[in-house]
Amino acid sequence: MAIKSFLDLEVYHLAHNLAMKIFEATKHFPKEEKYSLTDQIRRPSRSVAGNIAEGWGKRNYINSFKRHLIDANGSLEESKSWLLFAKDCHYITDLIYKELFGDAEIIGTKLWRLHNSWRDFSIP
Repeated sequence: MAIKSFLDLEVYHLAHNLAMKIFEATKHFPKEEKYSLTDQIRRPSRSVAGNIAEGWGKRNYINSFKRHLIDANGSLEESKSWLLFAKDCHYITDLIYKELFGDAEIIGTKLWRLHNSWRDFSIP
């Protein structure tokens, strides 16, 4: 299948789904965490998908696209760090932590595969 949009990238959908799972999990955080941990964990999780989409928009410049994939991976790693804080503060269970962390690991692998295999496909 031809890739015509960032929406055709599996890794984008996985990143979007992870951000939505994190959003749902953080709805139950204490109110005093609203402007700290809740915000801290949501922003980078959303940034993963956002960077993939933005990079796609700049895909005619291969290095720019790859740089956005690297930025997406950086945001993904930040998200994993905040997930650990959420678990250690007992805001999420070990089971939810393992599920979300596992999802992030899969996304990270796919980001690096896309980064390492991307070339000029001469997409109009």
